[in-house]
Parts: sequence; C-alpha cells; structure tokens
Amino acid sequence: MIDSFYAALNAVVPFLCYLALGYASRRAGIVDEPFLNRLTRLIFAVMFPFMTFYNIYQGERGNLPSPALLIFCGASILIVQGVLLFIVPRMVRENSRRGVIIQAIYRSNFVLFGLPLTASLFGEEKTGIAAMLVTVVITIYNITSVIILEMFNDASAGRIRPGPLLVKLAKNPMLQGCCVGLIFYALGVRLPAAIEKPISEFAGMTSPLALFALGGTLRFEAIAKNARTLAAALSVKLVFLPLVLVAAAYALGLRDVELFLVLAVFATPVASGSYPMAQNMGGDGELAGQFVFLSTAASVVTLFVWIFALRQMGWI
Repeated sequence: MIDSFYAALNAVVPFLCYLALGYASRRAGIVDEPFLNRLTRLIFAVMFPFMTFYNIYQGERGNLPSPALLIFCGASILIVQGVLLFIVPRMVRENSRRGVIIQAIYRSNFVLFGLPLTASLFGEEKTGIAAMLVTVVITIYNITSVIILEMFNDASAGRIRPGPLLVKLAKNPMLQGCCVGLIFYALGVRLPAAIEKPISEFAGMTSPLALFALGGTLRFEAIAKNARTLAAALSVKLVFLPLVLVAAAYALGLRDVELFLVLAVFATPVASGSYPMAQNMGGDGELAGQFVFLSTAASVVTLFVWIFALRQMGWI
C-alpha cells in the first residue's frame, strides 16, 4: 500500500513543482505573460518536435508488448474519441472549448508517467514494454489531436476540409518530430552520441518548460467559472474511463504489467502538451491549462486508489 502511494506521489510531485515555480515566478515579477506566451510558442514549435522524435527513436525492440495490448489501446483511444466527438458538441456550445474538452478526456500524460510508474511497480526490466506502447500511443495522440482541434477552431466551424487539414498536419511540429522518429525507428538508424545527447536533453526539457509556462499563466479565480466543466470532464477522465477500459482489458485477458499499462494510458493526468497545442491552434488555452493543472493535482489521489485497488484484487 505504501509503495503504491509513493509510486504515484513520486510521479506527480515533480509536475506540481514545475507548475508552482512558474506561478511563483510570475507573482514575483520575474516573468510576465507576454514572455510566457512567447515561451509557449517556442515550446510548441521547437521543443516538442525533439520530445516526440526522441520518445519514438529510443523505443526498445527486444521487449515487445503483446499485439493484444497494442490493438486494445489503439482501438480504445479511437473509440473514445468517436464517442466524445458525438457527445461533447451536443453539450458544449463554444467551439473553442469543444476540442479542448475532448482532448482533455482522452489524451493522458502516458509518455511521462507510464515509464516511471512501470519501473516503480514492476522493475526496470519491464519498462521496455511501456516504451514500445508509447510509440503507438503518441502517434495516435499527435495525429488525432491536430484533427480534433482543427475541427473545432473558429475558422473551420466544425467542418473538415481535407486539403487544408493535410497541410496543417504536415506543418504541425509535433507530427514532424513523430514522423522523423518513426522513420529512424523503422530503419534502425542510430545517431552519433554527440548528436543524440543534445536531442535527449532538449526532449527532457520540454515538459518542465511547458509546465513552468503553464504555471505562470494560471489564474485561480478563472478556475471557479469553469468548475462544472472541469469537474465533469475530469470525473470521466480519471474515474469513469479507466474503470470501463481496465475492466474491458481484464475481460479480454490482459494481466499484470499489460493491464497496468492500460490504466496508465487512460488514468494518468491530462498531457502537458495539450496546453501549448490548444494555445497555438485556436482552442481555449486557459481551459486546457486548467485541465493539466487540476488533473495533475488530483492524480496523486486517483492513481494511488487505482494502483492500490488493482493490487488488492490481484489484477496487477
């Protein structure tokens, strides 16, 4: 029980520290909002391509997840997106909020939570399975997030025009990094250490910088006006969705580390990348940032409860 709590705590607390430092820096006058907005654009355009490239490039080939796990996670993400695309526009009037809410519910910070939680609970030898699953999940996330946010920005008004959409997909920095990473991974190309090291360090800087920028732009008084939306969406994201999908995965025969990885895909906090992405693609950036912040704080409790419950039942 204590191990489960510390595993969740150790994964979440660094994120809260990055947010707190950004918030404190703005309050102290060290940074201001124009600077933070420029930093957010820099992170989206320059830093995220390094992260998406490196997360795929470093995937290990020797410790593969089962095809059942890959198919289940990939299909589940797409099915959840389809359900949300049907339901959310009927419940939310503002176009700029629709894509943000959909993204917040299905898109988790699996990239940054999955590996450390897997290592903490199952040992370093099992992290290769998580790393390979990251390749599938991040590819789906990045492609579909661009499509969904594009559907619900003010210019498109819910309509998808294939030509302009393909151009925006090709120009999206996250997808560019993702595609180059897939090419390198598929061909087995390895970079010289002198090049690989700075890429890995830029990739490692991305989330801390994104969370710092987010912390600096937080307005706690604005959270109150979005309280109902935040509470409803995060209840689905952190409680209902993991409950349904973990039960379904168990019924289909996934166990131990693979069942835990299903939990990690769907029950970890909202991806930090969703904030700069929404901010730069016409979505409600303020609401997206609130989703990242509140889901990160709440996951200290929810991840502990999930891990503890599944261990008590003998499922992981």
